Amino acid sequence: MPLIQEIDYGTPIRKSDKIATLTIDGQSVSVPAGTSVMAAAMVLGTKIPKLCATDSLEPFGSCRLCLVEIEGRRGTPASCTTPVEEGMVVHTQTPRLADLRRGVMELYISDHPLDCLTCSANGDCELQDMAGAVGLREVRYGYEGQNHLKAPKDESNPYFTFEDSKCIVCSRCVRACEEVQGTFALTIQGRGFDSRVSPGGLDFFGSECVSCGACVQACPTATLNEKSVITLGTPERSVVTTCAYCGVGCSFKAEMKGNMVVRMVPYKDGKANEGHSCVKGRFAWGYATHKDRITKPMIREKITDPWREVSWNEALTRAASEFKRIQARYGRNSIGGITSSRCTNEETFLVQKLVRAGFGNNNVDTCARVCHSPTGYGLKATLGTSAGTQDFASVAEADVIVVIGANPTDGHPVFASRMKRRLREGARLIVIDPRRIDLVRSPHVEADYHLPLKPGTNVAMINAIAHVIVTEGLINEDYVRERCDLDDFEVWARFIADERHSPEAVEDLTGVPAADVRGAARLYGKAQNSAIYYGLGVTEHSQGSTMVMGMANLAMATGNIGRQGVGVNPLRGQNNVQGSCDMGSFPHEFSGYRHVSDDATRQMFETFWGVALDNEPGLRIPNMLDEAVSGSFKGLYIQGEDIAQSDPDTQHVTAGLMAMECVVIQDIFLNETAKYAHVFLPGSSFLEKDGTFTNAERRINRVRKVMPPLSGMADWEVTIAFAKALGFEMSYEHPGQIMEEIARLTPSFAGVSYEKLEKLGSIQWPCNDAAPFGTPTMHVDRFVRGKGKFMITEFVPTEERTGPRFPLILTTGRILTQYNVGAQTRRTANSLWHEEDVLEIHPFDAENRGIMEGDLVALESRSGDIALRARISERMQPGVVYTTFHHAKTGANVITTDYSDWATNCPEYKVTAVQVRKTNRPSDWQARFFEENATLKQIGTRLDAAQ
Repeated sequence: MPLIQEIDYGTPIRKSDKIATLTIDGQSVSVPAGTSVMAAAMVLGTKIPKLCATDSLEPFGSCRLCLVEIEGRRGTPASCTTPVEEGMVVHTQTPRLADLRRGVMELYISDHPLDCLTCSANGDCELQDMAGAVGLREVRYGYEGQNHLKAPKDESNPYFTFEDSKCIVCSRCVRACEEVQGTFALTIQGRGFDSRVSPGGLDFFGSECVSCGACVQACPTATLNEKSVITLGTPERSVVTTCAYCGVGCSFKAEMKGNMVVRMVPYKDGKANEGHSCVKGRFAWGYATHKDRITKPMIREKITDPWREVSWNEALTRAASEFKRIQARYGRNSIGGITSSRCTNEETFLVQKLVRAGFGNNNVDTCARVCHSPTGYGLKATLGTSAGTQDFASVAEADVIVVIGANPTDGHPVFASRMKRRLREGARLIVIDPRRIDLVRSPHVEADYHLPLKPGTNVAMINAIAHVIVTEGLINEDYVRERCDLDDFEVWARFIADERHSPEAVEDLTGVPAADVRGAARLYGKAQNSAIYYGLGVTEHSQGSTMVMGMANLAMATGNIGRQGVGVNPLRGQNNVQGSCDMGSFPHEFSGYRHVSDDATRQMFETFWGVALDNEPGLRIPNMLDEAVSGSFKGLYIQGEDIAQSDPDTQHVTAGLMAMECVVIQDIFLNETAKYAHVFLPGSSFLEKDGTFTNAERRINRVRKVMPPLSGMADWEVTIAFAKALGFEMSYEHPGQIMEEIARLTPSFAGVSYEKLEKLGSIQWPCNDAAPFGTPTMHVDRFVRGKGKFMITEFVPTEERTGPRFPLILTTGRILTQYNVGAQTRRTANSLWHEEDVLEIHPFDAENRGIMEGDLVALESRSGDIALRARISERMQPGVVYTTFHHAKTGANVITTDYSDWATNCPEYKVTAVQVRKTNRPSDWQARFFEENATLKQIGTRLDAAQ
């Protein structure tokens, strides 16, 4: 496929019920009122010359190149800032306009380097194109006198350069940073001839720039250009695919030379991102070809032995024979599998099928349970479906936005940019989080209320907010009467109206002033449209499921479900968390969230797969590890997960892995879990895959292969080969056939096909006969379960308590430049921004312990201890500390406990009682880690030499 050239209308096509018809160069065109003359001309295919205009930004009118003549109007107005009018007659090509445009272009070129043949943007430069479009053949002014031709180049950013000498000060980069990203990191410094783009007087790396790439995308010259393009040259072809990082699910054009990625360009037609991106998706894709990639199968007898490269056949035969041996000796339930939220829907579906039909049990689990299983449980109980209620675009109609236990600017930055745009337009904001996240106060955004509750008191907080709604008459009675179960509502309303749930009664418990809780509740309850967005700070608690039900109760009581601008919306952490849940990765559910004990559902799968299936739920990951330690669980197939780093209580996890007789890892790198593996099957990156991901808004997006798998087989092909070695045949020639099977067996996917995805671009499930084009907003006329069900949400304090030995509470989270366990991002230049995990601690707690900025501190819990650097930060409240978990060497989960959500076993990562003290050495666990990795490095060096 050649390079995909997307249409740039110059300015946005406006949305309006009123249509204006005008004539441009003798052709009639009708467009929505408010649309610019420039965009109307482009609808006809008439390209008016432009430099400062692009349709991702509001009109600016500075370059004076897009001049037109309008009959009955004096002068030559800029077409980008002139809205259409009914009956308007426009001329875009006249001798007068040609002279004016050439004159403008002469001024630009007179202060611009003429190194087009060696310029990195040669052939991809709008300035070059416009010079040709206006017929510029000479510059009469010469190149003497004052100019900017020797302006310095800023190469501080690892991904792009800023070449000031080529800047035409069109302000597109500044406006993109403001309007699209919302960071306001760039500005125009100076006046007149001295006007220059500046990242706040600093270099790009040291500035507030978040490297989202919006400025690079907007730049019409080589001023801002990717270093990969400078090195590799202009790309030759494009493939549209989907980012494999967070749950936003951004669409990108992978621009290629042969099988080499030159750059990833955000796709304007991507419904989730609409042409925007973040530093990870835009730039951090180099891990896919990193030297650490394992591309050949390996086996070993014992985990203390070095790895030995073997053929695919030998590796698969070894894994299959070991699993057969284990089942013959220890029983059918002695083995299991783990699916990945980073793999495609099709790959995940195959792994759970292999476990159920090939292993003969339901011992399958996924990392999605470790983060968002309370979402599925809580929303299914109250609303009837295990997913969020809205599409991302819905936030543009919210009047009040509540962010609970989420940090969108770090975890979901492209959605955060949408949200910030709405906040700049006047929406109100409530942040409920123990930490002062960026959204509390950042450029042109400030929360009306920040409720910094103590970790572990979410349910008490949501009950207090609901108490105000109920006792102050803010219930939407008509909505509740029409849409909800009234008996359940009345029981809930009596429960929540009890004085013990009042903001005053729980003030000491939550640590939040009652007046602030009441103010926030009134703001939410009185707004026309109020929307809740939440993250792992809600779900990763012992009462995660209860809290999800509490938020659903609140939204139903105020009528904030079933239309745009409202809803209860989980921000999923990984690219396919939603999809891995949808595909039946839990031990108790088939795809579509149907219980394995349901006879009709199970019989449908048995008929299609041709095998008898177990009707009893299988083991979750914690149960597998427990039984491994006790001696009854002996074999595990893990596709694309690193439970030794990501799961809680690391020492228990590793004890379980060490007790198994055959651990099979399928991944792209030798991760922490691979230290305990006996067979390693090389995986494939998202650039080597065909399939689909499902994002946090239930949007199914195509993932398209842009280069062949480095190991020779894609992940879905490996699983099929493993199944065949076990004696279970799965015959597919393309992932599209797997999706056909998913659609046939899963009601919410019944109308999904690759053909329809190609036609529509993406689809939000449910997609079936009732909704053939998908469902952007759920529960519009009725809830999926029929009547909305209010659930009693009694607050039960976590068993994890602070005390004299462990007086502080640790909570964990993510940072913008790193992703999850860091296996991908740590192998990119993103580590320049975050090279190690640090401990954020409030100045009061630091001073009491004699801790200074940058000190090495020991962080200890009842599970273990680690050492990391301290960062003194008033983002924290006294008594609470915070760290990320992106670096394996830190071992953050060594200290998290085995407490978990009462309904789903989702680990309680967000509440761990700890002590912090100064130290001068790494922990014993970290010392072992460094020793083991030194050994692995030596083995890797020997393997490289052998190759």
